[in-house]
This record gives sequence, structure tokens and C-alpha cells, in this order.
Amino acid sequence: MKQLIVVGFIVMLILATSAAWAQKTVRWSIATGSKGGVYYPLGGGMANVISKYIPYGDVVAEVTSGSADNCRLIGMKKAELALVMADAAWDAYQGRAQFKEKIPLRAMAVLYPNNMHIVTVEGKGIEQVTDLKGKRVSTGAPGSGTEIMAMRILEAYGLNPDKDMKRDRLPPNESSGALKDKKIDAFFWSGGLPTSSVTDLGAPPTIKMKLISHADALPKMRDKYGPLYVKGIIPAKTYPGQTVDAEIAVVWNLLVCHETMKENMAYDIVKTIFDYKLELALFHNEARNISLEPQAAGGSPIPFHPGAIRYFTEKGLKMKGSSLN
Repeated sequence: MKQLIVVGFIVMLILATSAAWAQKTVRWSIATGSKGGVYYPLGGGMANVISKYIPYGDVVAEVTSGSADNCRLIGMKKAELALVMADAAWDAYQGRAQFKEKIPLRAMAVLYPNNMHIVTVEGKGIEQVTDLKGKRVSTGAPGSGTEIMAMRILEAYGLNPDKDMKRDRLPPNESSGALKDKKIDAFFWSGGLPTSSVTDLGAPPTIKMKLISHADALPKMRDKYGPLYVKGIIPAKTYPGQTVDAEIAVVWNLLVCHETMKENMAYDIVKTIFDYKLELALFHNEARNISLEPQAAGGSPIPFHPGAIRYFTEKGLKMKGSSLN
């Protein structure tokens, strides 16, 4: 009798699971970033939460090179959602810099501030950005938002990354390993706080990690590229061995989609992210920084999707569209 009850329960579970999956009529892909950064766990969390709470939606998180490639994936409709840095999104929307044509991106939400790290260790003789001259430096993975921002910071200091230093183009986890193995002298990484690959670098007691301040590059960056960048601080003790605050350049992160996404779908996705923000934070703590205020305060340089505007308007926000349009 007990065996029949168990078998019956299993059959009911299978039928319930099958019924749930049968309702999943829409498949979405979310382009994230490389392992060792914030986009990957956060995007995985979004995929989990959206799939859990939108009855018709099933989302898979994809590992990518980062922001610039994510914009292209949206443009080619090889991804429906993407995490991107605002400067890369602005370039893609305008069809400038490394983008040969305009990509019809739409913002779904302004997420959290992306903090530029310039990471080195004691003994490298690097105290300021200009000390990178003659060093071996990783400027981020090809096609990443980190690489775009690193180029602009170096430009502001009058440094040519291909002439004034030996340049590698590694994602954060590989950059951290290369610095630990003394294969490079420093690396750039733009991400949330804390980033696991930077934390792992400073964990061994034999390594004294330090971050290089670079906020004085902001005036030149803003003059040339617009008000995308603001001053931020990585507080001391954010990472093991970090003894002083680092004054840095910050750019916002966005969740974006293609302009052709259906309004009701965009609305449901945005509502789910905000309604279940605390559950999303279980995947990465940066989700706690997602709030309503940046949505209406010019946090996105590209236009918001109508579905997102509907949700934020319901929440009492007066949407301005975008800060640069």
C-alpha cells in the first residue's frame, strides 16, 4: 500500500512538473558576462527569478565577453535580454566607436553602479595611473565594457595602451590569476562590489593588493563622451588587504532588450525583477542596490522600453526617457 502511495505521489509530481513546463511558451536568453565578474551570477539570478515567477517565460543565462558583445547579441536577436554598461549601450544606440551601425536597444531598468577597478599589488612600483607606462597591463576582455572604459581612462591620462605598455586582454578571473602569477603588473575591471576575482586575489596573506585611484580622469572623460561617468569610491576593506579608499570612475549598469520586445513581456520582466529583488540578491548582493530612483533621474542614456515605462509610471515615477536624448 505504501509503495502505491509513493508511486502515486511521483506520478502526480511528474504531471505537475510537466504541466508547469507546458505553460512555458516563451524562451528568453540573457547575455551576462565572464565568470568571475558580477554579470554572470546576477544574470543567472535573473534567469532563475524570471523563470520562477512568469508562468509563460523560461530564461537561460549565457556566458559572454561583456557589454559590447551583449549589445551586438541583442541587435542580432541572438539574446532577448542583456546586462550592459551605459557607455557601451550609448555607443551601440548611436552606432559610434566600435559599433558600425545603430543597434535599436531599449532600457528595461537601471540596475547598479559599475565601479572601475585598477588592480595591482605591492612591489610593482605602481602608485598612480601614469605609472602603468612600460608595464604589462590587462585592459579587459575583447568586446567588454571594461575594455571600453579602460581605453577612455588611459586616454584621459595621455597613455596609448598599444604603445606605452604591453597590453593583455583578459577577463577578470584570468587577469587576477595572471597578476597573482606575476605575468602582468596590473589589470582593469569594471564591476560591482565586491567582485569575486578581486577578492580571491587579495585573500592569500602573502599578497598585498591595492587599488589605484583615477577619479581625476573624469573631467576629460565627460568632456569627450558625455555625462556617462561619475565619481565613486571603493571603500577601504572592501577587499582583503585594501587599506585605503580608492576614488574611481563609475558608470551605471543597465538591463536592455531589443525595441521589438512585446510591451507586456517587458512589463512582466521588469515587475518581476523589482518585486523579487531580495530573492535576486541571494545570487549577488548588488541586486540590493536596484531601486526606483535612478530610473527617473537620467540613469539611462538610451530610451526606456514602453513596458518598463508603464511599470515605473505605475510606481509613481515621472519618466524622462533618457538623460542624453
